[in-house]
This record gives sequence, C-alpha cells and structure tokens, in this order.
Amino acid sequence: MVAPARLITPEIAATYGVSIHTVTKTWAQHPAWPHSVGKRGRYKEYTAQAVADFVRDHVERQAVDLEPRRLYTAQDLEAAGIGITAGTIRADLTRGRWPEPDDTEGGVNRWAGITVTRALDGRRGYRRTTEG
Repeated sequence: MVAPARLITPEIAATYGVSIHTVTKTWAQHPAWPHSVGKRGRYKEYTAQAVADFVRDHVERQAVDLEPRRLYTAQDLEAAGIGITAGTIRADLTRGRWPEPDDTEGGVNRWAGITVTRALDGRRGYRRTTEG
C-alpha cells in the first residue's frame, strides 16, 4: 500500500497513535507545526513528510546512550539530554513513576545507566535509533 502524500487530522492521529485532540490542541498550536496545503472535508490537509519532520523534531525524543554501569544523578541525567529534567525525575520518583535509585551513598540518589535506559524505554515518546 502506498502511503498518502497528504494527511488530515484523523489520519495524523491514527498514524502516530495519539488522539485528534493531541493533534489539534497540542501539536498544531506549536509554532513549528507545518502550514496546511489544502482542505479535505472539514479538515486541513498537511503533507505527510512535513508532519513526519515535525514529529521527529518536536515530539519524539531520541534515546540517549548511557553507560550501563555508570551511576548518574538526576542532574547528570538532565545534562545528558534524556529529555526529562532533574525535578521531574525527583517528582516521578516520589510518585512511583521512576525506579528506585541503585545507589544512595552520601544521601545522593544515583541510577545505573541500564536502570535509566529501561525506565526510558517504558516512557512514551522515546525511540531507539539505528543510526551510527
């Protein structure tokens, strides 16, 4: 099957596994959202490539390669560019949405790279790349 060159909101939502509301109220409000190229029914049309570029650049987060055995603080992880702030890590830990630290020596929470990688793999919006 040939992928359509132009997509409307319901097709964008289905393609990326999100709600129509997410497309119209979140993504389409972003300044980098592509301009429409036409209209089909009551929906604006967008080029599929422009939408894919937007999702790649503004929605999906590249998974960061962390050293599996190295211990990282929340600040280290934020600085490594995992896409989550140290404050969010601490808040998610408190709420049970982040794994318990692998080490707490000196009262500082530290997570092994493999622990963080597994936690990120379970979060929405992260993707592994095969680029080398």
